[in-house]
Amino acid sequence: MANSQPAQIYLPSPSQKGDVSLEETIAKRRSIRHFTSEAISQLQLSQILWAAQGITDTRLKYRTVPSAGATYPLEIFVVCGRNGIEDMADGIYHYHIDSHSLALRYSGDVRLELAKAALDQEYIYEAPVDIIICAVYSRTLVGYGDRGERYVHIEVGHAGQNIYLQATALGLVTVAIGAFDDERVGKVLGLDKEYKPLSIMEPLYIMPVGRQA
Repeated sequence: MANSQPAQIYLPSPSQKGDVSLEETIAKRRSIRHFTSEAISQLQLSQILWAAQGITDTRLKYRTVPSAGATYPLEIFVVCGRNGIEDMADGIYHYHIDSHSLALRYSGDVRLELAKAALDQEYIYEAPVDIIICAVYSRTLVGYGDRGERYVHIEVGHAGQNIYLQATALGLVTVAIGAFDDERVGKVLGLDKEYKPLSIMEPLYIMPVGRQA
């Protein structure tokens, strides 16, 4: 699908100070499944992606979530709906952590296909933005063997909670979804074309983000 969207989008710098306390965000955090179609800003998206996997120490490359042996197996994709993010075209984007930027992978609104791959959970389509967290297990398994699989699952929990809390602090809502067909979600993201076999990178969470309806 033709699109004038640049192939690489450098996100606004995230803030490390907010107006809402950590205690307030923990108390207010909820899983919400009903969203308005109102767009979120690039700054809000930037803040959420930074909370999920952003770098907190540029020299040591430490991130916002702990990782076993600093193996960092997680990769994050953003599915933007039509008019879902201000000044961004609909499509699938890959979050590049080192440069805090988004690389366009596919132009077009695939939220409906993503919802169908997730047992027809309609709120995936209703939310303006869906964040998909995937894992490259081999990064952690090479050092920890089979035990590394547990560490990957622990890490995605850290990232998911950070998304919850950051969304809450920004006045947005989300819900962590684990019920979906792994292979179908991978195909929606195009992982089957880039990573063969598909199991090299597996989707673990789908997190719709937006304003509460």
